[in-house]
Amino acid sequence: PRRDGSTILLDAGANVDSKLHQLRQFAVMGHYLAEQLLSLEAPRIGLLSIGEEVGKGTELVREVFKALDATGLNFVGNVEGGDVFNGTVDVVVCDGFVGNAILKSAESLGEFVGGQLRQEMVSTWRARFGYLLARPAFERFKRRLDYSEYGGAPLLGLRGGCFVAHGRSSAHAIHSAVRRAVEFCEAGIHLKVSAKLAEVAYETRSKAVVAG
Repeated sequence: PRRDGSTILLDAGANVDSKLHQLRQFAVMGHYLAEQLLSLEAPRIGLLSIGEEVGKGTELVREVFKALDATGLNFVGNVEGGDVFNGTVDVVVCDGFVGNAILKSAESLGEFVGGQLRQEMVSTWRARFGYLLARPAFERFKRRLDYSEYGGAPLLGLRGGCFVAHGRSSAHAIHSAVRRAVEFCEAGIHLKVSAKLAEVAYETRSKAVVAG
């Protein structure tokens, strides 16, 4: 989640040692997923790096920057970790190692913040009274940060629908994952994303043949 909606993060752990062509595919899949899920016509795509300036990051990140800049997508350039949550972009592209670290850090931070709030809300009688008045707002806040409300994430690029849940998922998290997977498949989003990915791959091969 972010301040004004949601940010799509690709990859979140399926490919921990991603190659250039895979990261380019993540951007393509993220673009079409954002179109379907977030109803955006031209989702902003950012490449996760250690700075916004061109030339920042590892050798692979710099190569991916050039590749994404030539895709025709709405690529806005490099972004930093904080941009995942502040609404600067709609899609963040990174390898699965980094993406999974961001995901699990965000989950743990949400649990920590929620725990600290609960602790403070019962520390005094005045705090408890204030909590009773503000309880609906705190419950909404908790649901936005609680990973079990989301359940899991779609594994894109497959012909079938597949959702990956957390290894320590509760019964509620599994229920949420199944519900979202059903909604995802009924809307045919996985098929639309896979079709677009195949279309882009075909166009890329055709251009390579012509150039050759």
